[in-house]
Amino acid sequence: MMLRRGFILFLPRLVGLLVVACCSMSIVYMLACTPKGDSQQLALPRVHSPTMKEGYEAVLQEREEQHRNYIVSLKKQIAQLKAALQGRTEQLKKTQDQYPNPLDIWLDHSNPEKAQANLLAFLRSQVDKAEVHSGVKLSTEYAAVPFESFTLQKVYQLETGLTRHPEEKPVRKDKRDELMEVIELAVGSLNQPEAAGNAKHHVYTASDFVEGIYRTEKNKGTLYELTFKGDAKHQFKKIVLFRPFGPVMKVKNENVDMANTLINVIVPLAKRASKFRQFMQNFRQMGIQQDGRIHLTVVYFGKEQMNEVKSILENTSKSANFKNFTFIQLNEEFSRGKGLDVGARFWKGNNVVLFFCDVDIYFTAEFLNSCRLNTQPGKKVFYPVLFSQYNPSIIYGHHDSIPSLEQQLIIKKETGFWRDFGFGMTCQYRSDFINIGGFDLDIKGWGGEDVHLYRKYLHSNLIVIRTPVRGLFHLWHEKQCLDELTPEQYKMCMQSKAMNEASHGQLGMLVFKQEIETHLHRQKLSSKNT
Repeated sequence: MMLRRGFILFLPRLVGLLVVACCSMSIVYMLACTPKGDSQQLALPRVHSPTMKEGYEAVLQEREEQHRNYIVSLKKQIAQLKAALQGRTEQLKKTQDQYPNPLDIWLDHSNPEKAQANLLAFLRSQVDKAEVHSGVKLSTEYAAVPFESFTLQKVYQLETGLTRHPEEKPVRKDKRDELMEVIELAVGSLNQPEAAGNAKHHVYTASDFVEGIYRTEKNKGTLYELTFKGDAKHQFKKIVLFRPFGPVMKVKNENVDMANTLINVIVPLAKRASKFRQFMQNFRQMGIQQDGRIHLTVVYFGKEQMNEVKSILENTSKSANFKNFTFIQLNEEFSRGKGLDVGARFWKGNNVVLFFCDVDIYFTAEFLNSCRLNTQPGKKVFYPVLFSQYNPSIIYGHHDSIPSLEQQLIIKKETGFWRDFGFGMTCQYRSDFINIGGFDLDIKGWGGEDVHLYRKYLHSNLIVIRTPVRGLFHLWHEKQCLDELTPEQYKMCMQSKAMNEASHGQLGMLVFKQEIETHLHRQKLSSKNT
């Protein structure tokens, strides 16, 4: 009761204190918001200020002073920007001095360690720029840089001109020294002790070298891929080296186990039973007996001679105890692209290497290994350049008899040529073929479908391995260019036919045959008269 009475008595005093506080705050606010004096704020002349004219002159003079101050401020900012630009320019110059043009590295002898470090950095950047780790999208089939292959004794080259041979010993000393240096470096790399322990391992020599391929990108360097025998059958060692216009750098050292890598050879066919019999002799010897990791898919068009072809296939199966084959029959007009596409898509097993082949092709067991070694799913496809045989009746016309087929298959300028305009024989994993979209099935008959597929791969990020191979031959046969072909196909067919017959020199001898015989006849008459 006493507390309530005290609170009631204190309440009027509290209200009074609050009123005084609010009034004080209002006075403070009014003082703070009152316009400042003339020294801090421009104001129009007041009634009790100087005359109107003098007031306006004062205002104009003050504003002019403000403009002068603004201009001075802008000049200061421009000067600061110029100074910053000069600083950035000097910083850029220091950076260029720190990472000089690679051509100037050799001229700077003042700091050898720095020059060596800069050179090494530049060479490593050349590896990154070159087509080593991934493919490069190309505009046309002519933009691809082909590989060339080599062994210890021979070089297999595409650009032969009129004096060089498709297979020859490297005549130029620089070429011999280059290839021997690469082989020796690869052998040394293989013989380096493994990181884990001091376990004994096979000591490699040059005699373990199987084959290599190399190519040069003119503005980057030379890429070498060398294959050596492995520690067991069907195992290989592969060394990838790169010469970025300087010391060779090891790019990769990997074990390649091909013991379980199956190749599905797909052959489209219509009629041509006698050619198929010859093909199966080669397939049995090289594919079944020597290699043994192979499947054959024959896609046959029509029914004419089909029973004979099936009989040849079944006889080979029985005599060689070979069951890994598939026979597909299509009741339609022959189309090479359609046959290969159907054969590739028919496969239902695990991812497999596809070798697109024709019935007039001869291959060796060594080529089948090259087919495996130069393909990698999602990474590489193989487009070998095969050696095309000339017409044996022209090549051996001056002989008593034509040699056997095996004796004819030698790589010389007089016996054939690298078929570098052909893209029909190719190896790739089935997954890459499916992902790229397969063949263009609108192309009918002969030619065109292989180039179309080749261009697809060139336009992708896959690495296209293009190199002449010594174990793949196109056997000569008379070529028929049908009237049903399109003008472009007919032109391609006739060009191929002209290239197939004989070498430049041999065709010349045929053209001037009458002239040569006339000369010989005159020589005989002259010798009789003397």
